[in-house]
Amino acid sequence: MLSYLAATLPGDTSPSARLLALQCALRVDGTLHVRFSRGTLRSLRLDAPEPWRDLERVHWLRTSPPSTRGKIIAELFDTGLLGQAPARPDRRRAADWALRAGHASQTGQAGGLQQLASVYLAAHTDARGDGLGEPDRMARACGLDADRLPPLLDQLVEGGVLESWRGCPYTEDLYWAL
Repeated sequence: MLSYLAATLPGDTSPSARLLALQCALRVDGTLHVRFSRGTLRSLRLDAPEPWRDLERVHWLRTSPPSTRGKIIAELFDTGLLGQAPARPDRRRAADWALRAGHASQTGQAGGLQQLASVYLAAHTDARGDGLGEPDRMARACGLDADRLPPLLDQLVEGGVLESWRGCPYTEDLYWAL
């Protein structure tokens, strides 16, 4: 889903909006509607209006007027989401996993970019905690220029999300350990 969103969202979409789009894409129902409790959004630090406005600006979703029951409801306009595998129960489990992978207890007091990068790294890490990936794919998924990736990875090491990372000079691949 991270790759799909990297291809469909404009390059200038903020990391917080990308994190919100990921949660929306994984939680969407068959009618392209998604519902969030305010508590879920607070735990992701996505209860601010800016990420929602970013996605509305690019015509990716439209929010309904706020409900008095503490829920946010949105309609997504990306019909391609319905064709993305896996099935809805698996996507909901993935949404919960992504919520935990990018949660403040995992990323410290990090912002949306660090949270999104943490989810990306965790999704591309094997069971031993080692990961391998292409830096341009990660940068695109996080909405970054590739030259901003090394400082971001250094921040994640300093924050304790990553144990280490390095770039291979021959293949240009990234290697990391969570």
